[in-house]
Amino acid sequence: MDPVVIPILVAAIVVIFLVASTVRIVPQARRYNVERFGRYRRTLQPGLNLVLPVADRINSKLDVREQVYSSEPKPVITEDNLVVNIDTVLYYQITDPRSAAYEVADYLHAIDQLTVTTLRNVIGSLDLEGTLTSREEINARLRAVLDDATGKWGIRVNRVEIKAIDPPNTIKEAMEKQMRAERDKRAAILHAEGERQAKILTAEGTRQKDILEAQGTQQATILRADGEAKAVELVFQSVHRNNADAKVLAYKYLETLPHLASSDNNTFWVIPGELTEAIRTVTSAFTDESKGGTSPAAQADEALTEADEAEEVSGPGGTPGLNAPSALSLDAAKATDEAKKQAAAAVNDAKAEAQAAQSSQLPGRGRTSGD
Repeated sequence: MDPVVIPILVAAIVVIFLVASTVRIVPQARRYNVERFGRYRRTLQPGLNLVLPVADRINSKLDVREQVYSSEPKPVITEDNLVVNIDTVLYYQITDPRSAAYEVADYLHAIDQLTVTTLRNVIGSLDLEGTLTSREEINARLRAVLDDATGKWGIRVNRVEIKAIDPPNTIKEAMEKQMRAERDKRAAILHAEGERQAKILTAEGTRQKDILEAQGTQQATILRADGEAKAVELVFQSVHRNNADAKVLAYKYLETLPHLASSDNNTFWVIPGELTEAIRTVTSAFTDESKGGTSPAAQADEALTEADEAEEVSGPGGTPGLNAPSALSLDAAKATDEAKKQAAAAVNDAKAEAQAAQSSQLPGRGRTSGD
C-alpha cells in the first residue's frame, strides 16, 4: 500500500468521526441536555443540532410528554386506627428539562415518596367512612401539595387519582353485613310502602264502585218510581175521562185477583173482603138470576161465606183456633178447602158469563149506532 494513502484514510476517518460527533438529531417531544467540559451548556430542541465534538456531550435525554406513574399499595392509618392499603395513579409532565435533570436526582422516586407522606397526612385526619367517601377531596389535596413541591423540579403534576382503597378483611365483612342489612331494610320499606299504596288504591276503588252502584240504584229507583207514577196517572186520567162505572171497576178488580198468588214465594194468599161485592156487581151487570136456580153471584156468596166461617173455626193455614174444639178441626179444614174451591169456581163462572154477556151485547150496540 502506498504510504501516502494511509494518512489520507486516517484523515478521512477522523473527519467522518468529527462530523458524526458534531451533528445531533433530536426526535419530537424529546429534550437533550448538553454539557461542555462537564458544565451544563444548553438543551437541544427537536430537529438537527450541531455540537462541538469532544468538548460537548449529552448528559440526559428527557421525554416531555405527559406520563403516568402507578405506585405500589402503601399502608395508611386512618383516624379510627384502621390500616388500609392505598395505591395511587400520578399524571405528570416535564416542563423544564434542566431542572428535572439537575434539581433532583430521581424525580420519580421523589414524587412517589412525597405522595406517600402527603397521603398519610390527609388520611390520618379522616376515618374509614370519610376515606371511602371523600376521594375527590383527597385527590385535590394531593394534587395541590405535589404541584407545589414539584414545581421547582421542572415537573407539573396534572392529576392524582386514588386507584384503590383496600381495608382489612374483617372490615370488609362488617361492611358487607352492613350493606346487606341496609338493602334488606330498604327492600322491606319499599315492600311495605307498595302494600300500603295497593291497599289505599283498592279501598279507593271499592269506595268509587259502591258510590257508582248506589248512584245507579238511586237513578233506577227514581226512574222506576217516575214510570209507575206516570202509569198510575195515565190510568187515573183514562178512568175519569171515560167515566168508568162501578161495573168496569169491579171487573178489573176480579182480573187482578189471580196476580195475588203469582209469586213462587207465597205459601198462602188472602181473599179480600170486597170479593163478594165485586162478584155480585159483575154478575148483576151482565146476567139475570137464573129461574128456579141459584145465580153465580149467590153461589160465590155462599162459597165465600163458607170460607169465612171455616177461617173463623180454624186458624191460619188450616190450624185449629185456640177456642175451637179439637173434634171439629178436621171438619173445619175440609170445609175451608171446599169453600176455597167453590169460591174459585164461582169466580171463574162469573168471569165467563161476563165475557159472554159482553160479546152478546157488542153486535146490538153496533146495529143501534148504525140505525
